[in-house]
Amino acid sequence: MKIKLYELRDDERAVLDRVVSALPAGFELESTGETLRPDNLDTLDGAEAIVIVNKSPLDEAMLAQLHGRGVRFVATRSIGFNHIDIDAARKLGIRVCNTTYPPYGVAEFAVMLMLIALRKYKPALWRQQVNDYSLAGLQGRELRNLTVGVMGTGRIGRAVIEYLSGFGCKILAYDPYPAADLVERGLVTYVELDELYACSDLITLHMPLMDATRGIIDAGALAKMRDGVVLVNVSRGELMDVPALIDGIESRKIGALAMDVFAEEDGIYHVNRTHDILANRDMAYLRQFPNVVLTQHIAFYTDVDVDSMVEQGVGGVVAMATGRCDTEL
Repeated sequence: MKIKLYELRDDERAVLDRVVSALPAGFELESTGETLRPDNLDTLDGAEAIVIVNKSPLDEAMLAQLHGRGVRFVATRSIGFNHIDIDAARKLGIRVCNTTYPPYGVAEFAVMLMLIALRKYKPALWRQQVNDYSLAGLQGRELRNLTVGVMGTGRIGRAVIEYLSGFGCKILAYDPYPAADLVERGLVTYVELDELYACSDLITLHMPLMDATRGIIDAGALAKMRDGVVLVNVSRGELMDVPALIDGIESRKIGALAMDVFAEEDGIYHVNRTHDILANRDMAYLRQFPNVVLTQHIAFYTDVDVDSMVEQGVGGVVAMATGRCDTEL
């Protein structure tokens, strides 16, 4: 079977070489840095399987073209899979899997953003650039004295809770499927969402993007939160209603906001756009506030996680083709 891997980055080449050298007999792999698009389908070169990331969106029409060219397996080397029409793929008989990676890199990044926001590091850094070493306006808060609300206690949310337990803060959590072991160990108290909003000084999001969670942090949710609440999002930008966030910052309802993801970030994050005009006004407007920290979707970007995504992306194709894949969608 021929596998074609798209969107190859330089930092993935070493691990890909190791993966290719270990492929089972009967499998071969070619790679390219190109995205997969309707106008370059000839680059498939007869591949029955493709490995992509989110810059190669596969809607129903694109999947139909892939199916017509003999593609039967798709792996995305990412946890998120919103760029693939899963229902259309199933109807066509194309099997799809995503990948996972250890949760600790993203969890560490989330805690880092909490501390950056609480200790007002962004304005402190700005001041250093002009030799302003004054203290006024930089007084921070200590995490150990706060109540932190964790929305979503899957693998990453659990890791965040583990890390936060070392700070001594009170931890509340919301998840439709509570983790009994976290409660038994005394690490967290599960509450309904409205109670989490009302009682948390800081709220961190670790939920998947689904119809039920899209825009979950909106004007209504913010109204239920404490004045000066700190919000952290390392999950999906679309979980948050950006106009509501802007209103919350301007009204000072939100004390600080730290986001590693952003709605409509495709074509901006992970690309050098130094000399370009960026057509995302909300991103540009939010970025200028001193209490808003926007990072460029890099919470996942560690040596361990990058290696894991390449290994599992290619490995998922082999698993689907030869038997059962644990991450098949």
